[in-house]
Amino acid sequence: MGRRRTGRDSGMTIPINLALQGGGAHGAFSWGVLDRLLQDESVEIAAISGTSAGALNGAAVKAGLSSAPGAAGRQAARENLDYVWSQVGLFSDNRMVRWMSSMVPIPRGFQRLAELISPVAWIEGVTRIFSPYDYGPFHSNPLGPILGEMPYPHLDRPEGPQFHVTATNVRTGRVRIFSGAEVTPEAIMASGCLPTLFRAVEIDDPATGQREAYWDGGYSGNPALFPLFGHDLPRDILIVAINPMERKRLPRTPVEIQDRINEISFNSSLLRELRAIQFVKRLTEEGRLTNRGMKDPLIHLIADDELMNTLGARSKVLPGPGLLARMKAAGQTAADRFMDGDAANLGLRDSVDLPLLYG
Repeated sequence: MGRRRTGRDSGMTIPINLALQGGGAHGAFSWGVLDRLLQDESVEIAAISGTSAGALNGAAVKAGLSSAPGAAGRQAARENLDYVWSQVGLFSDNRMVRWMSSMVPIPRGFQRLAELISPVAWIEGVTRIFSPYDYGPFHSNPLGPILGEMPYPHLDRPEGPQFHVTATNVRTGRVRIFSGAEVTPEAIMASGCLPTLFRAVEIDDPATGQREAYWDGGYSGNPALFPLFGHDLPRDILIVAINPMERKRLPRTPVEIQDRINEISFNSSLLRELRAIQFVKRLTEEGRLTNRGMKDPLIHLIADDELMNTLGARSKVLPGPGLLARMKAAGQTAADRFMDGDAANLGLRDSVDLPLLYG
């Protein structure tokens, strides 16, 4: 970490921080980005902050990189990612509907009709009537087994990048960051806990002495950037965004309106942090923070809003056949573009115009 960073063209390995956004099955885009980055020895992942699907991706990378040094750890991380998304893919093609129907007492005839008409509409209709607490002994969260059965499952090793996971405290509404030994499969499940689908994940909090309940981290930090501001970490923060900041077409149908509301809500915390970062940058440029020890992070972005504009938020819950593979490929392509272009800015300057990004 003590190496001087002078940009990727110097031929040195550049340590970076990753901020991985959540967005359900659209997280397969980040899978592609990470797969590409892990094959490039010119970058070293120093820390990861992840929310929801970003936390799932981060767990796969953290556990893999901590399992072995160098190329072996990178390959282990790629294998973990491949396994995780192969399992997520099992919930497509109406498998999610069959999984949900095993927990909700709906007559078989209505199940068949719902599957034929719209699996997603059926799920949403059910969640308006039934709470996850109505499922009784049939309730389950599929992320637990996926995390436990990764080829390299251990999240508690001190080796590898720092790993921070964002969840939302149900009682207080505040952001909760799980770090270090606090990052367990339960913390990952908490970060991805959509309250209409899953029961709140309850975890003992040593700070409060209470057993706290948590929902999806996207409500409070998607992803949280501030855990990456430590002085022992590099300045560069690479955000992998999967929720489109902008949609050119006005949403008109109830489905489109609700989808856009969700996207705006899940981007709001990130935009607030970027606005605060730009404020600090401006104070620094004006010489008003001299000798105050404030860190000046460098912000970079990998995204594909053009692709995300072709998708509705509903595909986050139930991806269609082939969508995960398509999104992985898009992530690899987007990472290629970054490495061929903006990666030259690493260690030197921002790659994004922050005021333009947050409006």
